[in-house]
Amino acid sequence: MSIVKEGYPFIFIPLLFGIILSFTAHGKIFLTAIGVLLILASLFCVYFFRDPKIEITKGEGLVLSPCNGTVLEVSENETEKVVRVFLSVLDVHLQRSPVAGKVTRVEYKPGKFLKAMEPQAHIVNEQNIITIENENGKYLVKQIAGILARRCVSWVKNGDALTAGDKIGVIKFSSQVDLHMPKNAEVQVKKDDKVVSGVTVFATIK
Repeated sequence: MSIVKEGYPFIFIPLLFGIILSFTAHGKIFLTAIGVLLILASLFCVYFFRDPKIEITKGEGLVLSPCNGTVLEVSENETEKVVRVFLSVLDVHLQRSPVAGKVTRVEYKPGKFLKAMEPQAHIVNEQNIITIENENGKYLVKQIAGILARRCVSWVKNGDALTAGDKIGVIKFSSQVDLHMPKNAEVQVKKDDKVVSGVTVFATIK
């Protein structure tokens, strides 16, 4: 298992200060406790920013989950189908491309920091929108900030060619990821399902 590079400051800074406090506390319980808490926070960040090895699901016409988490909602309108996923602080926060295709747009939208499970969060919160297109249509991966998530990081840019399961970004701490798919996608997940990035099949397209 590797660590996402964006996690390094969250791991090494508290670890350094924690070690310094622990060795210079000279028996002062308060300083020792703070040092221990900083070290524990560093260890938690190692867990949070983990990048576990996985076996990407292969197959024709598959739309894979772009994230780890719990399905909040499955919906559709006249032009598309949408799956919204909540990521707790215990979930892997790395995002992957749901399909093979070309990145045609990466858009940053400033906004609020409502709780990720709030009904309006996917509309008003800060987010990155990554648009991927292929022969089957257009797919929008929305990285949405939450009350703890203060930054959504995109690792791709316009023109990048992706295969299904390629790493495309990370969100720092609890958050939400939405996937917008073509209308003809046959959704394979439902509310409260646990999903795994690059492994769980969100939908099939024939």
